[in-house]
Amino acid sequence: MSNLRIRHKSSGLLLAEGPRGWGITPFEGNFYIASKHMMTDRFHVNYLPGLCPYKFLYVWMDLHLEQGDRIRSLAWMYWLPNPLL
Repeated sequence: MSNLRIRHKSSGLLLAEGPRGWGITPFEGNFYIASKHMMTDRFHVNYLPGLCPYKFLYVWMDLHLEQGDRIRSLAWMYWLPNPLL
């Protein structure tokens, strides 16, 4: 099993690191990351809601960088996941 490292390209900030599979799962051009493999606490919920046909309700998250920059809606978090998936 191989490890994946996900970095914010322009700042070099390490966002996540962990094993490919249940730790970090590539799916439809995105990465699903288990919370224990997140390497930063710089994501903050912006409360912009969304609806996923597979997993149900989510909220978008912004990345706040050390320099004070904010990248809006870079990630999302399932707020009310579908219990069947």
